[in-house]
Amino acid sequence: MSRIIRGAAVLAAAVLALAACGGGDDDPLGKGGAGGGGSLVIGGADFPESGLIGEIYAQALEAKGVKVQRKFGIGSREVYMKQVRSGAIQVFPEYNGALLSFLDKNDAATTSDAVDSALKQKLPSDLTILNPAQAEDKDTLAVTSATAAKYKLKTIEDLKPVAGQFVLGGPPEFKTRKQGVVGLQSVYGLTFKDFKSLSAGSPITVSNLKDGKVQIANLFSTDPAIKKNGFLSLADPKNVFGAQNVVPLVNKTKVDTNAQAALNAVSAKLTTDGLLAMNTEMADKKADPATVAKKWLTDNGLA
Repeated sequence: MSRIIRGAAVLAAAVLALAACGGGDDDPLGKGGAGGGGSLVIGGADFPESGLIGEIYAQALEAKGVKVQRKFGIGSREVYMKQVRSGAIQVFPEYNGALLSFLDKNDAATTSDAVDSALKQKLPSDLTILNPAQAEDKDTLAVTSATAAKYKLKTIEDLKPVAGQFVLGGPPEFKTRKQGVVGLQSVYGLTFKDFKSLSAGSPITVSNLKDGKVQIANLFSTDPAIKKNGFLSLADPKNVFGAQNVVPLVNKTKVDTNAQAALNAVSAKLTTDGLLAMNTEMADKKADPATVAKKWLTDNGLA
C-alpha cells in the first residue's frame, strides 16, 4: 500500500482542506531549518489524512508549550524524506509499513513490532520513530453488513467456505500482489469466483460493493465510505496486509523529551476507528481539519 499513491488522487481536496490549518509560508519546502525561535516544523503529505494527523501533532505540542510551524501538503515520500533528513522538518506523520518499504522494499516484516524493529535499524542515525498508534490506514477486505451477517463473517479466515461464491473487487495490481490475491490464496487458502478490476478506493469500488456487483472490495481501513455505508472490514489475523500503523517520524536531535512525550500521548489514544470517524467528518461535513483535530484532542484529554 502507498499512502502517496492515494494522496495524488486527492491532492486538490487536500489543498483546500488544509488551507485553514495555517502556518508556514507559501513554499511547503521552505528553508525553515528547525524553525524560527526554536519552534518545531511539523510536516504533512499531500492527502487530507496526513494533514489531519500533522495538525493533531501540532496542536498537541502547542498544548505543552512547544512552538510549531506547519508545512503540510508536501508531495511524495521521496520529496519530504529529504526535508526530514536535512532537519528542515523535525516531525512527520508516517505509516510504519510504507516507510519501511521505502527504506527497504525487500524487508518481509509484517507485524507492527517487527516493522518497528526493522525501521529503527534502517533509519538514518539522527532519525527515529516514536511509539506507534493503534490506528492503521491499510488495505482491508470490506463486505456489506448484510453479507457479514448472512455468512457470519468477522475475519478473512471466515471467508474460506464461501469465497468461491464471491467476486472480489480491487485495483488491477491487487490481483498479482502478495499483499493481495496472491497472499490471500497462499496464506488463507482463498480462491474467489472472480476478480473485478476497479480503481483503488474510488466511488466506483464503493458502488460496486453496495450494489452487489462485487461481494468483497479492497478498501483502505480509514476510508470514510466504510462508516458511511455500514461496511465491515474483515480482521486479518495472519497479517497478509502488513502493518501500517500511524507513527511520528522525528529528528531525534531536534525533538526533546517534552515534545516526544506529547507525541507519544497522541499515539496512545489514536485508533483506527477514531481516525475513520475524523476522516468521515471531513469528507461528509467538509469540516476544517484544525477544528476536527481540536475536538479529538479535547475529547481525549490532550488539549
